[in-house]
Amino acid sequence: MSGRFIVFEGGEGSGKSTQAARLAEHLGALLTREPGGTALGARLRELLLAPPEDGTDDHGDGGRMAERAEALLMAADRAQHAAEVLAPALRSGRDVVCDRYIPSTVAYQGAGRGLDPVELARISGWAVDGLLPDVVVLLEVPDEVALARTGGARDRIEAAGAAFHRRVSDSFRAQAAADPDRWLVVDGDGSPDEVEARVRAAVATRWPDEVVDGGR
Repeated sequence: MSGRFIVFEGGEGSGKSTQAARLAEHLGALLTREPGGTALGARLRELLLAPPEDGTDDHGDGGRMAERAEALLMAADRAQHAAEVLAPALRSGRDVVCDRYIPSTVAYQGAGRGLDPVELARISGWAVDGLLPDVVVLLEVPDEVALARTGGARDRIEAAGAAFHRRVSDSFRAQAAADPDRWLVVDGDGSPDEVEARVRAAVATRWPDEVVDGGR
């Protein structure tokens, strides 16, 4: 028996972390995230998201993180996460809800940073040994709502600028449109309870009754 693998995606301030946690609790699923879902991943997350010191570089050491280095650190985090957390849980029959996965690399390091999205997807696919989610829930919110929720930039990726984040959002929409059997696009604007109801209803289209009325 294999567990269900559900991934939440979206831009900054979309509410995906809140909704991932709510759905995981409802289903009795394992909640995890990328980057940072393992001990190694937590260390990589610090490197990846640390804000620039003095506004001159990403690490305060005189060298700005290269785009390819960022992408490969994300892949390293994902490889460890899949091997240590995701695959064992799913093999045991446990449902898993993950906050970000391969689509984030395609959107952020691909569309955002300008790297080849096809190559990034290939590298990530190799890193996770082909492990793909059953469902990807994309939460979309207007730009002004996202800004109000985040309160401005807090880490190096959030601080990448409005044009960067527009490219990221466009990439998520394109990925969803290209794979409608896997992706569910949900309106993330509204109260957490309102959005949760939409998420449950959307996911229940793939597993009727179980997600809306309760876990399995």
